Amino acid sequence: MSDFITFILPTYNEEKNIILLIKEILILNKEYQIEIIVVDDNSYDKTQSLVREFSRNDRRVRLINRIGRYGLSSAICEGCLNSTGEIIAVMDSDGQHEVKSVYQSISCLLKSENALIVGSRFAKGSSISGLSKKRKSGSSLANSLARLTLHRNYQNISDFMSGCFVFKRSLCISYLKKIDVNGFKFLYELLSISKGKLKVDELPLNFKPRKYGYSKLDYAVVWDFFVSAFHTLINRIIPRKAISFGFVGATGILVHLFVVYFLLGITKLTFFQVLPFAGVSAASSNFLINNFLTFRNARLKGINLFIGLLKFLLVSSVPLLANVGLASSFYQYITPNKFLSQMAGIIVVFIWNYAASSKFVWKD
Repeated sequence: MSDFITFILPTYNEEKNIILLIKEILILNKEYQIEIIVVDDNSYDKTQSLVREFSRNDRRVRLINRIGRYGLSSAICEGCLNSTGEIIAVMDSDGQHEVKSVYQSISCLLKSENALIVGSRFAKGSSISGLSKKRKSGSSLANSLARLTLHRNYQNISDFMSGCFVFKRSLCISYLKKIDVNGFKFLYELLSISKGKLKVDELPLNFKPRKYGYSKLDYAVVWDFFVSAFHTLINRIIPRKAISFGFVGATGILVHLFVVYFLLGITKLTFFQVLPFAGVSAASSNFLINNFLTFRNARLKGINLFIGLLKFLLVSSVPLLANVGLASSFYQYITPNKFLSQMAGIIVVFIWNYAASSKFVWKD
């Protein structure tokens, strides 16, 4: 039993699933030394206490209880960096990934020169009884878009969105340390950062229905995917959160235009009179969406949400005059091009809003 395997199990409110999964991993093991690291995002159910109690009687199980650090990619990355085994197996804690398939992937990885093997829900021979038609369509679309953004060496992979994969620590550790833990999917981020340098294969996965609890997939996760895809497409030269902040700003333009034409249509106010209402509405919309999506790990609630909105409006108002001055100076002293002058002002304002909001509003 010379091969040491670390299982990484990220959890959030999985009290009815986690112990069953841990026992299955240990029972099915016939060949390896096993370490199981449960990385819990401060669950409010009994997940932590159950794992802690189990670990007292079985030292192969460890618990990382995270406070103030959230997110699936972040949990996986933290577990991997704290692992002991040369082979690391990552799987969801909801019971949908078949343990037998994971052990098959481990065996295949050890016998090959591959750095990573993906448990694919869409490879030939796989079963996806645990995937609804809606989620199957969404995953297929996400995989198609991911394939367009990743290195051509990974074109043989059919499931870039998989949460089940095994890899050799020594061959992947340098990339693990560079992963953006706010990214959409850990596997996608790893493949994006490695830029085709990893030898990757896949095996079919039996994706089973969830017995207990609920899926953690929500609109924020979908948003994250599009941000991650664009992040990869531009070669990661702009921070992910800045991209998200910019996308949200684009929705603010639509809100601004809607409010202007709506008020002009139902009131007798002039164009110049409705502009302040439109500006505040757009800024408020940007704040609420950014709070829900871009800065959700530092999401403001209750009275802090109201205080944060006031701070955001203050931050957004500061560069308005500066924007005019910058555009005018650029036009007067650099180039008499109206478009470039306006863009210079917009870029500086965007940088200010993003940086100031991150630190002053969300302290992120």
